[in-house]
Amino acid sequence: MPLLNRLKEHRARLGVNQQELGRLAGVSRQTISQIERGDYSPSVTLALKLAKICAVRVEDIFTCQEEESHE
Repeated sequence: MPLLNRLKEHRARLGVNQQELGRLAGVSRQTISQIERGDYSPSVTLALKLAKICAVRVEDIFTCQEEESHE
């Protein structure tokens, strides 16, 4: 099940770049970039941390895309 995210939108709303968000979350800029591109799914702890930094619920940033059943 692919994990979709709106992290880039929330980061822009905060007015911070990837480097700054990474510093606030205790991860690298590369990690933030990979999450935004959908190349990396964060741990539950990191997802909660990012939501807290953005002052939103985890569900406001991350959603699971349901796979279509082929019946």
